[in-house]
Amino acid sequence: MTDSTLVYLKGLLRHFAQLAGASATHRLAPLLAVGLLGGCTAVAPAVVTPRANVLPATYPSSAAPTDTAGVATVSWRQFFADSALVALVDTALRANPDQLIAVQRVEIARAGLVAARGALLPSVSGGAVASFDKFADYSGVGQTDTNDGRPLPSFVPDLFLGLRSTWEIDLWGKLRQRRQAAFARVLASEQGRRLVQTALVAQVASLYYELLAADNQLAVLGKNRELQERAVEIVKLQKLGGRATELAVQQFTAQLLRTRSLEAEAKQRIAATENTLNRLLGRYPQPIRRGHSLTTQSVPAVVSAGLPAATLLRRPDVRQAELELVASRADVAAARAAFLPSLTLSPYLGLNAYSPALLLQTPGSLAYGLLGGLSAPVLNRSALKAEYSRSAAQQRAAYWNYQKVVQTGFEEVTTNLRGLENYRQVADLRQQEVAALTQAVSVSNDLYRASYANYLEVVTAQRSVLDAELSLTEARRQQFLLLIDLYRALGGGWTGAEVRP
Repeated sequence: MTDSTLVYLKGLLRHFAQLAGASATHRLAPLLAVGLLGGCTAVAPAVVTPRANVLPATYPSSAAPTDTAGVATVSWRQFFADSALVALVDTALRANPDQLIAVQRVEIARAGLVAARGALLPSVSGGAVASFDKFADYSGVGQTDTNDGRPLPSFVPDLFLGLRSTWEIDLWGKLRQRRQAAFARVLASEQGRRLVQTALVAQVASLYYELLAADNQLAVLGKNRELQERAVEIVKLQKLGGRATELAVQQFTAQLLRTRSLEAEAKQRIAATENTLNRLLGRYPQPIRRGHSLTTQSVPAVVSAGLPAATLLRRPDVRQAELELVASRADVAAARAAFLPSLTLSPYLGLNAYSPALLLQTPGSLAYGLLGGLSAPVLNRSALKAEYSRSAAQQRAAYWNYQKVVQTGFEEVTTNLRGLENYRQVADLRQQEVAALTQAVSVSNDLYRASYANYLEVVTAQRSVLDAELSLTEARRQQFLLLIDLYRALGGGWTGAEVRP
């Protein structure tokens, strides 16, 4: 305790002694002093020692510019050029159940803040109280006269009608620390809502490009199926003419059946993706409108990630973890202050009488009073110690959670930046592979018709070009998914014009 606090408590002790009378001074003062000063013994503050964990100056990627602004500062309405995708995201932000739940979590946290603020103010309650007492014959109550000269009966009712108040004076900042913790949790819940929105925007965009990729795969399979159907017809005619065998017919037919089975799988992927996307939009299954095809959309040649200190610290999950750390520190401070004495004032004002007929006869029935008291825990402080230990452990957990979130964000950004670089090369190389294999199919067909190649070479060439076209679609899909995940990892998805239900 500080010197000023001791002076304040001694003054309160002298005041209580004067109220109790000089004869009670020597009896009450030592007991009150022992109780109050004993309650002032609080535990030592919880100290979280941060370890040296400094963010790298830049991301380890040669393609990442080192400016302070990144792609995440762009609103999702400008980041996604496809108008159909923008409409889907807009619908999801208005009707997605997770988004609506996150909004209610914010309201729950705000209600906690209102309660914490109200604890700093006096509470006033109005009420009517009636009681009845039967005094013993030898209690002497019957010999006591009332104000009008009549003896007080041994059957005594007691009526009170008025206001009572209770006000805890926040001497040590316990209630203010709880208010600070509640305010930090309101801000953290708002960041949690933004985190849900960021994840939702990324999910909708990823599923949309999954849908476009499945559409493109279905188109590739349909084109190859038509070519293979013609090839089967040709080889059957060649068999009738004696230029092909039944083995060739079966090989071409098996290849056609494989392509048809892949078509059925692609249709199922489209149906499942549409259903999942509709669920995120908060609606029942229905057709999803598409915009530009996957082959007509391009990935930016250069993506700016910005500097880690400027981009990672604006991620909603990082801000949420930081605010939770602030709230946990305030909880620890409030738990420490609970060991100190608390000052409570309890005034009352109302009408009091032993008879209903006299209750409203003022000023004789007017009653008022003020009760002030200091109380401090002395024995069996296990609950307070347990609360302090819990708050201190939560503070340490919040600190390490903050470290983990920052490290996870750095890892995600680095992985997606490298992935964009690598898959750009993958897509270029597979595009060249498709061109070479398409030429190989044309050559193999010419050689087969001229009897310079057998049917196995033609089947192999057709299967190779089909696999290459599907792999190219997969590479382009992966490019868009990495770009979207990078946008999410940098904290994008909630900047700009926000949609609130």
